[in-house]
Amino acid sequence: MSSAAIALTPPAPAKSPKKRAKSPRKKTGLTVSDLILKALSTSTQRGGVSLVALKKALKAGGYDVVKNNARILIAVKRLVTKKSLVQTKGSGASGSFKLNKKPPTPRKRKVVRKKKPKAKKVKRASVKKTAAAAGATPAAKKSPKKRRKSKSPKKAKRPAAAKKPKKPKSPKKTKRRVSKTRSVAKK
Repeated sequence: MSSAAIALTPPAPAKSPKKRAKSPRKKTGLTVSDLILKALSTSTQRGGVSLVALKKALKAGGYDVVKNNARILIAVKRLVTKKSLVQTKGSGASGSFKLNKKPPTPRKRKVVRKKKPKAKKVKRASVKKTAAAAGATPAAKKSPKKRRKSKSPKKAKRPAAAKKPKKPKSPKKTKRRVSKTRSVAKK
């Protein structure tokens, strides 16, 4: 049997894992902030609605408060910073809240107009040329360079104060300890 006679079949291509087609999320119903505003608009309490009472109202409306607790807190903070809600008590996302009677007016953005680039003016050379100027090259006609003015005169540096040489520390003398046993023994 010759090796040429045996036909090898190519290996089957490896299957690539199927990619999930990403479908855009469809929003159903109202957002959390809309639900909060709706719940606060129905309240008649003068001092505002506490966060606990707000969560109870959302739960009664069919919203899963336990699962979406973080979303509620973030939405409350965002509504306070946008000034849609007024916080009457507490700080952060805790305390009491009520609707802002004066809704914030949206800021008008300044429209920045792009400036059109102006056409560059081309300087034309004078038509009249004298015999001396005709022979001169354009490189020879340089205007004198302007000298830069120094902003302020440099101040002379003060010489550093001469440091006093440090005296070498004398080694500490160690006191001899006299043991009490010797003095007692001599007596």
